[in-house]
Amino acid sequence: MIIWKYTLKVTDTQSFRIPKGSKILTVQTQNDIPCIWVLVDQKEELTEVRTIGIHGTGNPIPDNPGIYIGTFQIRYGQLVFHVFDETNTLFQ
Repeated sequence: MIIWKYTLKVTDTQSFRIPKGSKILTVQTQNDIPCIWVLVDQKEELTEVRTIGIHGTGNPIPDNPGIYIGTFQIRYGQLVFHVFDETNTLFQ
């Protein structure tokens, strides 16, 4: 097992491929850039698409936003965003 970092864009949704069965650990900023850290089995050959939703404080979110990952702040706390794994909500 190993922990990989993926950078995020501040946008409503984005998708990326990660090894199947990986676990998203946290979201934080590094040098004011939002990132998620993911525990992966680097020997896993199969991949899956994960969809991440980012919602700003005070903005509407879907009724079922997915699994909460965490919250991050940018611009010295002026902007606060909440991050969800929306992968499983796409098929409900």
